[in-house]
Amino acid sequence: MSAGYLRSIPILTAVDVLKRLRSDAYFYIITLLYTLFAIYLAWFGGFFPMLSHDLYFGQWTKVFLIVMPVIAISFDLFWLVHRFDRRRRLAFRRIFSAKRMAGLISGVLLLGGLMFFQGSFTSIKNMLPALRGGFIDDRAQADIDAWLHFGVDPWILLHSVLGQDWVRSVIEFNYNVLWFILCFGALFFVATSPSADGIRKRYLLLFAFVWIGCGNILAGLFLSAGPAFYGAVVGDQARFAGLIAFLSRGDGGSSAAEYQTYLWALHESGSAGLGSGISAFPSIHVGLITLNALFLNGYSRRFGVVAFAYVAFIQISSVYLGWHYAIDGYVSMTLVVAAYYALTAVLKRRWERTHPTVTVPSLPVAS
Repeated sequence: MSAGYLRSIPILTAVDVLKRLRSDAYFYIITLLYTLFAIYLAWFGGFFPMLSHDLYFGQWTKVFLIVMPVIAISFDLFWLVHRFDRRRRLAFRRIFSAKRMAGLISGVLLLGGLMFFQGSFTSIKNMLPALRGGFIDDRAQADIDAWLHFGVDPWILLHSVLGQDWVRSVIEFNYNVLWFILCFGALFFVATSPSADGIRKRYLLLFAFVWIGCGNILAGLFLSAGPAFYGAVVGDQARFAGLIAFLSRGDGGSSAAEYQTYLWALHESGSAGLGSGISAFPSIHVGLITLNALFLNGYSRRFGVVAFAYVAFIQISSVYLGWHYAIDGYVSMTLVVAAYYALTAVLKRRWERTHPTVTVPSLPVAS
């Protein structure tokens, strides 16, 4: 790296970072209030063993504060070396600009705060069965599911076509591993890249809506455990026996049966674990991938088609693996799409009121 390249980089200052941190103040406030509420529930309900914040400090720090920033910078350097020749200096200035570095630093700090956000989500999810007196809505939701699918539980329809072990293994890996990489990789990009500034606030607000509104509030109002745990919470072991037997043939770290056993053991012991807590309605897996598909569709219709096809795959997978009733995903998709368009309209009207003489910038909106 030549000295000329270094001299061409605008100097990053604390002001650059503080400006971006101030713009994220709303999300830090949401995280603080959310964390205080989780602690309040634990304090007054006697659920302190279910608090989970400390469980995220180690793994979350390693992934989001070390591994992902290193990958992002390495990708930038690879792009610089292999894709630019005469314009390499310009590319170097862009990649290591004050704006880019401020975005990376402030984004990593925001992701650090998200440890408390995710810890609060898990903590509250752990407490829901005790707060509601158990999983009280499984039978009704399963019956609605069957009614919508011509009197047949939808997992039966899926397994009649896709009931092979190799199919299950592929679906398990996608659902339990690839989904996390895609969804939290998207979160890292939005949090750290100036290229995402146009969608950053909307994305983070809707991200909070999926986890808090869908994953805690609605989950608590209509608490169900899902098909994998139906026999344990309803007492009817026969209804999903075929599904449980099929899933039990899976093995390895990405096995749905193994993770379901882990979650149920934690639930019975009343303790917390990384990613613990059981609730089926509505589906966070489907809701979060729908959110990403909406924003990707706003960027490119072609990418949007692929993204929504993947949403359909996740929806099918959630039923196939016994995590959810089909209605859990249907409701998630409906709520996230409605929230996306509603928030977009609100922010657009707010812009028009505060900038009456300025042309309204086009907000990418899926259609």
